Amino acid sequence: MTCSAKPCARASNFILSVVRGVQPRDELEAMLAIQMGAVHQATMMMARRLNHVETIPQQDAAERALNKLARTYAMQMEALKRYRTSGQQKVTVEHVTVNAGGQAIVGAVAHGGGGVRMESDANPMQSAHDAPRCHAKAKTTRNGSKAPARNGWQV
Repeated sequence: MTCSAKPCARASNFILSVVRGVQPRDELEAMLAIQMGAVHQATMMMARRLNHVETIPQQDAAERALNKLARTYAMQMEALKRYRTSGQQKVTVEHVTVNAGGQAIVGAVAHGGGGVRMESDANPMQSAHDAPRCHAKAKTTRNGSKAPARNGWQV
């Protein structure tokens, strides 16, 4: 889309089609969609320019600009995704198979250090209290220290 310094109808129509395709839910999404359309147009312009360079410095400049624009577009896509999901991830399980003798949990679960526990546990420290304990005793030295490493003991 080659246009002069003022906006041309073809470029404007492309950006409007991008906005329509994004289907913005509010003004912020609409502004981001407009930016995404403009960045995409600039990316394609730099790709065309890269194909027609005549010197190595021109190639380096066009390549750097193309790389920056492509990364910007990817970041804009990620920003739109994060904005729409409010930073939350959603996982939908469509099929679960439980074999004979197995158990299934329906609800939110969290993985802790000692296994799986329900998020609604009344006391999250209870699993630490239920963990097996080591009943080894440390020897006391003449000076009252119980630290084997400080006294040269082998562990």
